Order: sequence, then structure tokens, then C-alpha cells
Amino acid sequence: MVSAKLPAMAGSYVKVGTGDHHVLALHGWFGSALGWGTLPDYLDTSQFSYVFPDLRGYGSRRGEAGEFTMAEAAADAIVLADSLGWERFSLIGHSMSGVAIQHVVLQAPHRVRRLVGVAPVPANGLPLGESEWSLFSSAAASPASRAMIINYSTGSRLPPTFVDQLVKHSLENADETAFGRYLETWARADILTRVKGIEVPVKVITGEYDPTQPAEFMEMAWLQPYPNSELEVLRGAGHYPMFETPVALAASIEEFLSRG
Repeated sequence: MVSAKLPAMAGSYVKVGTGDHHVLALHGWFGSALGWGTLPDYLDTSQFSYVFPDLRGYGSRRGEAGEFTMAEAAADAIVLADSLGWERFSLIGHSMSGVAIQHVVLQAPHRVRRLVGVAPVPANGLPLGESEWSLFSSAAASPASRAMIINYSTGSRLPPTFVDQLVKHSLENADETAFGRYLETWARADILTRVKGIEVPVKVITGEYDPTQPAEFMEMAWLQPYPNSELEVLRGAGHYPMFETPVALAASIEEFLSRG
């Protein structure tokens, strides 16, 4: 499930665009640098420069050693920005990387222009019950568990082929150890007190068919801690709008980023 128009990988990331507004886009648990669907096809490449990196243990970085935490992912993102010569940049974080982009703000607050969370996990993680935690914990070794999570988070309404392709991508693009170890650090994130009151502009985008990230939960978990924040419920989308509604997602992201 990759975009046909993505340029070739440059090391551990994909770069799209040449604009002056620099944007790092960090993928979710089932994703990779190449796992953004057709979203890159609809981005404004003259106003923005987007870089889609692989997290450690994913894609081009499979086999790389690491702690596999969201704090480490954030530190890697800052190192990447340094290597690109980007002093200031905005961030997009999908799903688990909603936590990672908040760690970037904590580690380099004066360098972050704006945050966009796409179905993003908040600073206090997800309220998973015992059975849910068991399902998520089993997903590292179980393709069936991955399929159940993807199907549920998209509203149990999409063709099995879609779910199967997303599972296949995740199996081919994530080391099992890294996949499993990241779970603890995003699902049980606990940085709420550290981010509360930070005034960086934040936009949270959640899909109307995503039961894991409903609007009411997003309002409490994101809008309350961040005073300069807003929420959009994306119609026609579940947890993966980069596949489900890529044009609408691109428009939503860039309308917000264009403000500053």
C-alpha cells in the first residue's frame, strides 16, 4: 500500500516537495516511510517540503538497534532535521507517532512550528482494557491480531483486501521486536503533565469511523492540554485517512500548516 508517485528512498526517508515550509511526517504502528497511501500525490510541493522517515526497526531501518521508544523516535527526528539543515519545522504524527511528535516539542520546543496529529495517540496514551491490551500485545507475533485491530479501527466497514494489504505492509516493514517494544511507550504514554499548556499550534484530525479516537476523547485528551489547538472530524475516514480519504486529508493538513 504505497504511492505510485513517491520518489525513491533517500537513505531512511522519502522527500516530497521543495517548499520553504519544512514538515516531518512520522508514521504509525502499522506504517513506514512508504506507508502513506496516495497522500503524497496530493501535497503542495511548491509551498512545502515533506520528509517521511522510517522509525527505527521499520522499512529501511529494519535490523537497526535501539530502545524503540517514542522519546528515541523524537530524538531521531531532530537529528534528521539537523542533517537536512532544517532549523524550524512542523510535524505530522499518525497514530502512535502522535506521542512521538509531542516528545519532539519537549526536546526542541523552539524549533517546532506546528503539530498535526492524524488519528493521534495523546500524551496520556490509550485507555486500553485488559482484553484490548492482550490483543494489542499479541499483534507483534500475530497477523490475525493485526487484522482485527485494523478492521476495528476503520469501523469494520472496509473490504478484507484493504485490511490484508495493510497487515502485509506492516509484516514486511517492521521488525517484530521493534513493533512489540514500541507498544508500551505509546499506548501507555505518560507525558501529559509535561506538555500541558504548551502553546504550539496543534491540529487534531480524527476519522468519523474511528472508534479508537472519537471526537469526545480527542477533545479531552488533546484540546484541553494544548490551549492553541483545534479538532477536525474527517468525514468518510476511519483510522487511516491517508488511504481512505487522501485528498481531504491533504487539504486539511495544508490549510492548517499554511497559517504559520
